[in-house]
Amino acid sequence: MAKVPMTSAGFSRLQEELKRLKGTDRPAVIRALAEAREHGDISENAEYHAARERQSFIEGRVAELEDKIARAEVIDVSKLSGKQVKFGATVTLEDEETEEKNVYQIVGEDEADISKGRLSVTSPLARALIGKG
Repeated sequence: MAKVPMTSAGFSRLQEELKRLKGTDRPAVIRALAEAREHGDISENAEYHAARERQSFIEGRVAELEDKIARAEVIDVSKLSGKQVKFGATVTLEDEETEEKNVYQIVGEDEADISKGRLSVTSPLARALIGKG
């Protein structure tokens, strides 16, 4: 079972989403299913089928989050230092032609958002940067 590297902020976001799915979304979809069943024939009931699809999505996402949380390797980036690029590092890249600078932090897959400067550790660019000075 491979560990999933992530920052503590990313780990917290996964836990919050799991808590919301289990505490709010799952009970809501159960109520929606019960309501749809009360409307009669479920074979032609669009509300029932939509609620079943939503329930399927929620259960799948819960299983996925529980797996990632169980395999999480939380790395505290505030304790990292050194001259080499590694997980959690913030790097500044400069385009040699335009001299445009971009700042990225290398984070876990679930935390990646290039528009916010967070680069997935599994991306080709991050893999090329890791280990460089």
